[in-house]
Amino acid sequence: MTTAPLQLHSHSPKDTQRFATALVPFLEPGDVVLLSGPIGAGKSHFTRAAILHSLPVPEDIPSPTYTLVQTYLTPKAEIWHADLYRLGDTAEVHEIGLWAAFEDAICFVEWPDRLGTQAPESALAISFEPKGDEESRVLTFSWSDPKWATRLKGVLGG
Repeated sequence: MTTAPLQLHSHSPKDTQRFATALVPFLEPGDVVLLSGPIGAGKSHFTRAAILHSLPVPEDIPSPTYTLVQTYLTPKAEIWHADLYRLGDTAEVHEIGLWAAFEDAICFVEWPDRLGTQAPESALAISFEPKGDEESRVLTFSWSDPKWATRLKGVLGG
């Protein structure tokens, strides 16, 4: 990612949820959001909030830690939530069909380092870093595709 990063401070899980639901209206089929950070940093919480905001009917949103991928059909697009933590190499990414989903679904990918050098260049990367107290986080957004600068202005209301 080559653009100067944008940082947002989340002081609680509710703040993180607000950031996620604010981003959802700006996502389109083919968008990939790469989520990195330590275990427990809020990656799954962020994704669950985004997915729940997108669904016509609320449903249980489990973590895909053991299934690797959960998919959800929304009025806008199919949403894929992938947790690549347990993958050993990039060949396994092909087996779960993630490359095809990058083309026409909205994809949230936790542990994107497992993609190696094959992460989509047009992706939005969000890094979650615990700061200060137990609930505070710094979310750092970075990208190389210029579409994200415009979309993130919309998210921030600017």
